[in-house]
Amino acid sequence: MKNNKMVRENLLSVIMLMHAIIGLPYNVRGLSMGYYMMNCPMAEQIVKNTVDNALQADPTLAAGLIRMLFHDCFIEGCDASILLDSTKDNTAEKDSPANLSLRGYEIIDDAKAEIENTCPGVVSCADIIAMAARDAVFWAGGPYYQIPNGRFDGKRSKIEDTRNLPSPFLNASQLIQTFGQRGFSVRDVVALSGAHTLGVARCSSFKDRLTTPDSTMDSSFAKTLSRTCSAGDNTEQPFDATRNDFDNAYFNALQRKSGVLFSDQTLFNSPMTRNLVNGYAFNQAMFFFHFQQAMQKMSNLNVKFGSQGEVRQNCRSLN
Repeated sequence: MKNNKMVRENLLSVIMLMHAIIGLPYNVRGLSMGYYMMNCPMAEQIVKNTVDNALQADPTLAAGLIRMLFHDCFIEGCDASILLDSTKDNTAEKDSPANLSLRGYEIIDDAKAEIENTCPGVVSCADIIAMAARDAVFWAGGPYYQIPNGRFDGKRSKIEDTRNLPSPFLNASQLIQTFGQRGFSVRDVVALSGAHTLGVARCSSFKDRLTTPDSTMDSSFAKTLSRTCSAGDNTEQPFDATRNDFDNAYFNALQRKSGVLFSDQTLFNSPMTRNLVNGYAFNQAMFFFHFQQAMQKMSNLNVKFGSQGEVRQNCRSLN
């Protein structure tokens, strides 16, 4: 296992070096590959090293970094608004009930601090979140994907905006509609849901499924969830049997009627998404490929440039 990880790390280093040298001509709405090549060439390596060190100490933080990207980008775009602290005059996104369980802020802080020491005022917090999520996916065994950089940090972070985050109680049709409003396809919805191959859910987000008989849930799994919830609303239940490994076990669980959240199991129950679930459960490589594409799209969602934002000196506060 250790040798495999070393091979993956060496391969990634070669890929990143090649991209830095040749500056791949990949541009997305003002973003570009090699964006920091001239003014902060070590930025991506610093983020990667910071993420790797943190995840070696606590592998569960991989899920936190991926979730942070989603919760940032889905609200006002990928602009690091999720990182801003509340002030006496404003309650920020991070203090919303939907975000209180987010983890990994210190990883972003550490990467930002080291980058600021190397090339101050150059690398945005929004870019660091996007790079950190990508590196977390790869560290956990998932696919590596390239993302262009050049995002600016937003100047707005309000708790009321988090009402637009998808609820764990949405059915497949509602998920498709919610994501579709932001340009995501049905395939993107299912592939992105596969990020739940990492991490846990708290009892408060699924206990309602246990109050009445649910034919879409395996009876023995229902007993497992009931035992979990007997310890309280904040008790955690892994989404699948390999909570720290990025694989397709999540989709296998859905086939067994063992999805933790209603919004998970609905993907198998609905004829609109069932074939995709079955396909990813059978073919992990296909899931990885489609997940790569969906995460690239997520990382480029409604990004800000120039006067729309700034490059924060401290990710937790405006300049």
